[in-house]
Amino acid sequence: MSRVAETSRAASTPTKRRILVVDDERDIVDLLRYNLSKNGYEVLVAYDGNEALELARRELPDLIVLDLMLPVVTGTEVARRLKGEAATAGIPIVMLTAKGEETDVVVGLTLGADDYVTKPFSVKILMARLATVLRRSEGAAPGEGGPLLKAGPLTIDTAKHEVEVDGEAIKLTLTEFKLLSALLNARGRVLTRDQLMDKAMGTDVFVTDRAIDVHVTAIRKKLGKSHWLVRTVRGVGYRLRENPEEE
Repeated sequence: MSRVAETSRAASTPTKRRILVVDDERDIVDLLRYNLSKNGYEVLVAYDGNEALELARRELPDLIVLDLMLPVVTGTEVARRLKGEAATAGIPIVMLTAKGEETDVVVGLTLGADDYVTKPFSVKILMARLATVLRRSEGAAPGEGGPLLKAGPLTIDTAKHEVEVDGEAIKLTLTEFKLLSALLNARGRVLTRDQLMDKAMGTDVFVTDRAIDVHVTAIRKKLGKSHWLVRTVRGVGYRLRENPEEE
């Protein structure tokens, strides 16, 4: 086979999505590595928080499966640091942990996690949820000629995954970006919490109403003085306003 043919074939071969698995329980790491590899993913592993930070910064995986109770650096601190750095802020994080109380879920989502799975877990369900998060991240990638969405001081570029308020860029997690885009696309219509999460996370992901409120609170905080854009409709859900005088 000619070198040209070899190059052409290599270029046409799709790159495997890379997933970083972070857990100090080696049996869980081995289980996930086997099943992820079987499903066509390239797998990176880390057994403590410091190793996870180094790998994530160096390798920039497509997704991170993160335990919370880690040695050296906790999982929550790993998530906080990665979401606070420009190079790693866009990497989706799925938290996989034995800490399953609602308050734990809320903390995880507040830190920017895109999904939260509790132990013990079904491998098949986890694989499906990881695939869903990856599909959402692909949908947020730059595309051709994506529309600009505007409302008052807010501008969303759905192709470039960029958000500006009064011309200044703000950083949103993938879930926050999809929630805000869904509200803007609704053009003033009220969206229930269930509708918002279906649009932002898919119909196969279950989260509590409290988790939705946490995401919205985080969005409002990042909107700064324009927090009035997202209005609570008590007992129903949320809608986007064009100006602060709207009811």
